[in-house]
Amino acid sequence: ASWGRLIAGGREELQRAWWWSMCPSALFFLTILSVNLINDRLQARWLLRRPLPKSKAKAPRRVAASVRVSAPTVVSPEVPIGGRSPDSGPGEMPFPPGPRLRIEALTVTLATPAGPVRILDGIDLSIEPGRVLALVGESGAGKTMLARTILGMLPEGAEVGGRVLLDGTDLAALDAPGRRRKRGREMAVVLQDPQTALDPVMAVGWQIAEPARVHLGLARALAREHALALMASVGIAEPERRFRQYPHQLSGGLRQRVAIALALSCGPQLLIADEPTSALDVTVQAQILALLDRLRRDRHMAVLLITHDLAMAASFADEIAVMYSGRIVERAAANDLFARPKMRYTQALLASAPSLAAGSHQRLLAIAGQPPNPYFRPSGCAFAPRCGFATAQCIESAPPLVVDPCSSGPSSADTGGGGRLVACWHPAGAIDS
Repeated sequence: ASWGRLIAGGREELQRAWWWSMCPSALFFLTILSVNLINDRLQARWLLRRPLPKSKAKAPRRVAASVRVSAPTVVSPEVPIGGRSPDSGPGEMPFPPGPRLRIEALTVTLATPAGPVRILDGIDLSIEPGRVLALVGESGAGKTMLARTILGMLPEGAEVGGRVLLDGTDLAALDAPGRRRKRGREMAVVLQDPQTALDPVMAVGWQIAEPARVHLGLARALAREHALALMASVGIAEPERRFRQYPHQLSGGLRQRVAIALALSCGPQLLIADEPTSALDVTVQAQILALLDRLRRDRHMAVLLITHDLAMAASFADEIAVMYSGRIVERAAANDLFARPKMRYTQALLASAPSLAAGSHQRLLAIAGQPPNPYFRPSGCAFAPRCGFATAQCIESAPPLVVDPCSSGPSSADTGGGGRLVACWHPAGAIDS
């Protein structure tokens, strides 16, 4: 309180006695800095459960065994770290065959004051290397909860059933240290709002360099060079100057590019993009999507895109999975799903999107009713109360996610020969005629 009074009183005498305010202000600065430093040391020692960084004079320049980097060499951002490029030569280990991510019969139940609530119910998904799967649906469908389950970031007391396989490793069976080793090194996430994802009191360059130091064991100087190369690869101009800046000094588009560089710091094989462009204007959205698409092709990453923007999903994704009330209700190749939606919810979702061809005063269509409350989910099809085609069968039993017998053509090829998957007792085309 006394420092505050000195600062307030000194404001009126800045021209004649500037030190009245400067001395207590300096004390404030040193006190806050000391608390932050103590907090960082305690977090590194007790919360993150990792060894504290040694002093610069004693720190050996060590590199992870799976990365061969000499002292002056910069780790190229164009080649995945911890994996191999798609063009690996003879004698090098290629990418593992099969899906990069496979989810089998995944269920998630959260403990609440009102009792256990099932949020995800029997999710089955797979993503091949180098492909993009877009997950779409209304708010509350469980899209972000699925991403948190993959990353192992569920709230305490959550019960997980089924399997989440990343290159054959069951993530759900790993303990906390094992999941922490996977995050950043083999899978990463780009969140909706980079302002909240980035540390406001740490220069953005060192935020990008930190995962390389923690997961890859790069020395400070080499990690800095690696971060500068990453910043240049994601289209950040003047990386040397931007390296020293803080998140509040950057625009929204630059912050999102920093978040992408941070996610790609250790060359993950799986990238989860949770609404990566919702906080950006249209022009910057197109730039960020083009950047993600280029990085996906160069690094041969599997990408799980979570979005409400159907137009973005149509232009960016190879496949679309529609989610409703904790379940996948339809999955198909992007072009096929938008051209011929089968599940009645998918039809209603696409019909509610505004069209440029519509008249200026045409009323927008909306899906009647509200998504079901997870506490009181219907026993049958969750969309039945809002569906104009529902029958007694829809109300009594939930339809399984099966291959649509009418699917053919591009969808069958793009989904690995399995065709379109639909969870509906009365899909479009079966009774419309």
